[in-house]
Amino acid sequence: MLQERRAREEATATLEERVAGVITRFSGTMRFVYVHIVVYGFWILANLGVVPGVPKFDPSFVILAMAASVEAIFLSTFILITQDRMSAAADKRAELDLQISLLAEHEVTKLAALLSAVADRLGVETDVDADVEELKEDVAPEAVLDEIEERRQ
Repeated sequence: MLQERRAREEATATLEERVAGVITRFSGTMRFVYVHIVVYGFWILANLGVVPGVPKFDPSFVILAMAASVEAIFLSTFILITQDRMSAAADKRAELDLQISLLAEHEVTKLAALLSAVADRLGVETDVDADVEELKEDVAPEAVLDEIEERRQ
């Protein structure tokens, strides 16, 4: 079910986001490194005069530097687009995780209250009776967040 949702989200990605993802994935491979070794290596060797029959076309390497700079600008932009998309997906998963955790905590609180009532009705006493009252209280997420923020300061 979650895989289907992820597939639907991938299908709704814009063309630009898909292109950025493909470029980002390719730029993170060794094939990308090998292509650059070959292209830049040939460029450097040709302009050093090491490759016979190939005239020097960029002896000062200014064009190479410009091409590498432009490539870096575009690659970093594609990577940022992909990271933004991944960050949005991570935020959704974190929100889902928080909601599930809050629901589970609420259900456990209700179960603790129910078990406490059953134990009271049956006259059962335990060593944890003092802690049960605290367990029967719902946790306020806002109060927890406020406490976390106060401790950070």
